[in-house]
Amino acid sequence: MTFRDLSLSRFSVRKFTDEAVSQSDIDYIMECVRLAPSACNRQPWHFLVISSEEEKQRIRRCYDREWFASAPLYVLCMKSAAEAWTRSDDSKNHGDIDLGIAVEHLCLAAADRGLGTCWVCNYDTEAVARMFPREGFEAVAIIPVGHIASDCPHPEKRRKPLADIMERL
Repeated sequence: MTFRDLSLSRFSVRKFTDEAVSQSDIDYIMECVRLAPSACNRQPWHFLVISSEEEKQRIRRCYDREWFASAPLYVLCMKSAAEAWTRSDDSKNHGDIDLGIAVEHLCLAAADRGLGTCWVCNYDTEAVARMFPREGFEAVAIIPVGHIASDCPHPEKRRKPLADIMERL
């Protein structure tokens, strides 16, 4: 599969089977995450791979959606603003950007293994901070990971035309 094909096939999965994600798939995905680039190679991130029943029940209380509860695995993606590179000219901290790159590596690596993911950012931030505290880290996204249910809604991918987002100088 080409990278373009992979990019075309990946979508926000909102229905999973109850089949567990294999350890080899988890290892592959997280190795791809580990290899993600970051500004000045700071790697200002931390990832909690949530697979135990007890911890899955806790993360599900932070985002109460039926489809979300169908995932067999979650990755809580966190950043450290203090560890991230900050541009000196305007004090722009690149923690969110760096983590975003790593999370997209996660999503594309999962798609490469035939698994589905969905970026979840509209969760109860206070509950996540209380239930999954990590000193110096802020949770930014929860990524459910799993095998895609055969009846999972798969809307057509709609993107702006290239001419609308790019200009040649």
